[in-house]
Amino acid sequence: MTDVIEKAGPKDQDVAYGVSETGAESGPSMLADAPSSVSFNKLRKRLIRNVRQAIEDFAMVAPGEAETGARPRWLIALSGGKDSYGLLALLLDLQWRGMLPVDLIACNLDQGQPNFPKHILPDFLTKHGVRHRIEYRDTYSVVTEKVPEGATYCALCSRLRRGHLYRIAREEGCQALVLGHHRDDILETFFLNFFHGGRLAAMPPKLLNDEGDVMVLRPLAYCAEEDLARYAEALAFPIIPCDLCGSQDGLQRNAMKAMISEIERRMPGRKDSMIRALANTRPSHLLDRSLFDFANLVPLTDKAQ
Repeated sequence: MTDVIEKAGPKDQDVAYGVSETGAESGPSMLADAPSSVSFNKLRKRLIRNVRQAIEDFAMVAPGEAETGARPRWLIALSGGKDSYGLLALLLDLQWRGMLPVDLIACNLDQGQPNFPKHILPDFLTKHGVRHRIEYRDTYSVVTEKVPEGATYCALCSRLRRGHLYRIAREEGCQALVLGHHRDDILETFFLNFFHGGRLAAMPPKLLNDEGDVMVLRPLAYCAEEDLARYAEALAFPIIPCDLCGSQDGLQRNAMKAMISEIERRMPGRKDSMIRALANTRPSHLLDRSLFDFANLVPLTDKAQ
């Protein structure tokens, strides 16, 4: 497979910032043309607050690194969708505010999908002075060859993509691979596992890869997909649709998304309640004997005897 790599942008600790018409700094260059409306400012602050809270709650920036003065380096997986664009913009915004002492490298893995517009991401990132790496790996041919017609490509596509991203993170000296999964993705994954996998599991905001050398981070864990969609629309990100996975109908994840959306429509606020529940488990009220010692649970009177 041909390997095409492009690196561009400022040095590690440089960030491009926008300037408002009055000459005052308005934030990262990606937000230079952001609306000045009250509603957008509220949206921006809410997303920033959610991302900062997730980073703090799950210690995504190791305390020891801050104490030694060493700046960790994160590889931001950029697909060209609304979520990954939003992730990059929000992390740059936090960096601009002095709240994220981390060097960022955006990375797009061009997987050889037909009609993929190769120029959009490098042009966008170069325009905004974001250090980046574009790499070509034809996983599309592998997936379409291995997966039977009519079956979904997502699982194999994801595994191949993740393996390459881990490798790139190592090559770039990054301690973490940062993904754009949000609150709704986490809930959908939980219900997929609940209904189809027979287990209680979701997407953790922080995870160590199997090799133990790259951390996987999801700073958008508390962010609503609806907020990210509004954010992307307001900032006019050049969205690239997924013609490989997203074009397939009948995916189980789509069914979970529809179910959760219907619950939220009928009972507003349930998504927030469900995401809180994932952080508030009670092993003694479940059935997992590996988490709670039911065998030695006896009344106090029996213990006295």
